[in-house]
This record gives sequence, C-alpha cells and structure tokens, in this order.
Amino acid sequence: MYLKIHKSGSGIMVAVCDKDVLGKKLKHGNVNVMISEGFYKGDIVSEEQVIEALANAKTANLFGERTVACAIKCGAVDPEYAMIIDGVPHAQIFHI
Repeated sequence: MYLKIHKSGSGIMVAVCDKDVLGKKLKHGNVNVMISEGFYKGDIVSEEQVIEALANAKTANLFGERTVACAIKCGAVDPEYAMIIDGVPHAQIFHI
C-alpha cells in the first residue's frame, strides 16, 4: 500500500491506496475520480504502518481492497460506510 501524509494547520490528512489502483481514473455517475500519484504516492508501507497513521489522522482518504479492508479491520472505518467506485473500494474518515 502507498501512504502519504499531508500536514496542514488543522492536522494530519492521510492518503492511502493499494499499489494496483494508483494512477487509475474512476467514474462515479457524472464525477471522475483520479487516484493521482501526486496525492497518494508516498512510501510503500505495511498494514501496521497504515493503522498507526490512521490513529493519528484527522482525516483520511482510502482506495483499494487491501487498504479499505485494513481500515475496517482496525476499526477506523465502519464497513457500512465504505463504498465501491467503479469497482474499487473507497472510504473517507473525518474526525470533527
């Protein structure tokens, strides 16, 4: 999985995706979603590193079967709120 941490004044935003979906352009209705290298391609990491990053994140954007399954497994994402976009699992996390 690729993990990229984006830091801003309001906290940490985590972007994680499976290696096989990086660079894909997905279609959801009239909306196109790009899993861009600029936003997602960071370090290749283990599940444990993803779990640690999610624990410290204020927000997260997740794409891919392995990535979303990892977030569900550690309790960061409720499976009811994960969705499929053009065949690719996706979830977002927002801590207010």
